[in-house]
Amino acid sequence: MSQALVLIGNPNVGKSLLFGCLTNRYVNVSNYPGTTVEITSAMATIAGHVRLVIDTPGTNGLIPHSDDERVTRDILLNSPGADVMQVGDMSNVRRALLLSLQIAEHDIAFTLCLNMSDEARERDCEIDTVALSRTLGVTVIATSALRRWNLEKLKHESLAARKSPLQVSYPAGIEAAIAQLQELDLTRGLALSVLAGDETLKPFLAADKLAMFDAIRTATQTCSPQPLSVAIANARVAAVDRVIGDAQAFQTIRGGSAREWIGAITMHPIWGVPVLALVLYIAWLFVGKFGAGYLVDLVETKIFQEHINVWVTTAVNAISLPRFIRDVLVGPYGIVTMALTYAIAIVLPVVITFFFFFGVLEDSGYLPRLAVMLNRIFRKMGLNGKAVLPMVLGLGCDTMATLTTRILETKKETVIVTLLLALGVPCSAQLGVIMAMLGALAPAATMIWLGVTGGTIFLVGYLASKVVKGRSSDFILEIPPVRMPKLSNIAIKVAARTEWYLKEAVPLFIIGTLILYGLDAAHLLGGIQRMLAPVVVGALGLPAEAANAFLIGFLRRDYGAAGLFAMQQSGTLSPIQTVVALTTMTLFIPCIANFLVILKERGMRTGMAIAVFILVYAFGIGYALNAILRAVGANLA
Repeated sequence: MSQALVLIGNPNVGKSLLFGCLTNRYVNVSNYPGTTVEITSAMATIAGHVRLVIDTPGTNGLIPHSDDERVTRDILLNSPGADVMQVGDMSNVRRALLLSLQIAEHDIAFTLCLNMSDEARERDCEIDTVALSRTLGVTVIATSALRRWNLEKLKHESLAARKSPLQVSYPAGIEAAIAQLQELDLTRGLALSVLAGDETLKPFLAADKLAMFDAIRTATQTCSPQPLSVAIANARVAAVDRVIGDAQAFQTIRGGSAREWIGAITMHPIWGVPVLALVLYIAWLFVGKFGAGYLVDLVETKIFQEHINVWVTTAVNAISLPRFIRDVLVGPYGIVTMALTYAIAIVLPVVITFFFFFGVLEDSGYLPRLAVMLNRIFRKMGLNGKAVLPMVLGLGCDTMATLTTRILETKKETVIVTLLLALGVPCSAQLGVIMAMLGALAPAATMIWLGVTGGTIFLVGYLASKVVKGRSSDFILEIPPVRMPKLSNIAIKVAARTEWYLKEAVPLFIIGTLILYGLDAAHLLGGIQRMLAPVVVGALGLPAEAANAFLIGFLRRDYGAAGLFAMQQSGTLSPIQTVVALTTMTLFIPCIANFLVILKERGMRTGMAIAVFILVYAFGIGYALNAILRAVGANLA
């Protein structure tokens, strides 16, 4: 990896955006060996040299507390020939320097990029980069990846990575232990990690010396009045304060700005609620009305039904293909007339509008503030506000969100959030179809769906917190400043995520359609409908063909929702049936991709228990909802 450039930095410092600026690519993703942690990399020409640029997961230190942080640490230790570029937030230089000191202690050459300099200037929060560079002994460059300011200088200076001579002075006992460990061939950084009790470090240590390392750490701890990890952290904080003073860097934050007022309001336990309601209403208007209403009608009716499907059907009939091939292409369960119509005409417009809206929320800094606001509620479920992040990501894709549960610090939290994601959080495409179907009904229909889904998340989460063993973690989350989203950055994200949807989802739509065609051709589809009739027809009060939506919904839930959408458009579903079907489909067993990830992440026993519970719960709620709505004679039209 002698030509590699490794980007490392704290979360929310614009590192991924800087990666995109350096490489002119948004993603080239692969899993780090032996983990589910995704690493982004791309080739780039920087200062005339072709480099492999690697964007590592955000980390606050090199003593890891999560899989993401461990992977970042491992990449650094496994890449001795790579150049390292640390990316920090100029508005929070103290946090950046805490990481800089640890990189220096591992004897790694690096350059320091202080990003978001435009925001720091707006907040009267400035850093003297020349003085800081002189104190650290490494190159320090101020940049703004958002505005692409000073990037050419950064590219040139990335070739001049140097090792920092700066060292932290630790208490005498710890310094003596460091000296002992260095005599056993450890670097100063590795010695400090051993003393701090980093159990993940064993693959980098000589197995025959582990007992000696433990003995030194135990002996040092007996002479320390506080845990060694705390003493080390305190010494680093004190050293950072001295560096900031010596470098004549200053940070004065002006209070009372509009951005700070907006940031405070969105986190407020009372005023944050109407802000959240407004955000949801805008999402409903943009995704539900514009995306799932106007755009879907335009693409499905004007483009597919009036042109593409007609042209393809005419062309297929004109060349006299065998009947089964014609049916596979343009029949009732045809690849063009069903699979591509569902995937492109119904779901794709919803996916694009949702990804755009979600990108605005990401770049504005609203999502971490939502986590703070909802922390108290999530505490009731044995979680903390950090759990909001994977659950909000679940609105994009439950499968990816399940992987991000690794940011949670305890097994109890990961199990509960995995359950709630699979049970009550619809993915973007499914949510868009749901919005479109509910938009055609009375507002009471939307309130019923929201009430049942939201009540389920809270009730099941609360009960799970009592059943699942383990402890909850403390809530510590970095809050980025409120930002004005940049349209070009959002467009790049939307394009990348849409490309992912087309590659991942469309083939599954085609496979699902072929399965339905095969079952229909073998005269098995009617048998399955009759087998499911006691549940679908008897308990849920739905038409027998709704069984197809639940059957194929296991392959991909938005495909199942799209089937319900087609039934509603054809007049097959009444308003009550629509609400019951959507509620049951929302709570239905996760798609096969999410199910496999759950088995991989949580294990076979826990994964199967989650799937069985969801299946029984979803149909049980559907049965109860159908009985109640019919008993009260609800008018939802």
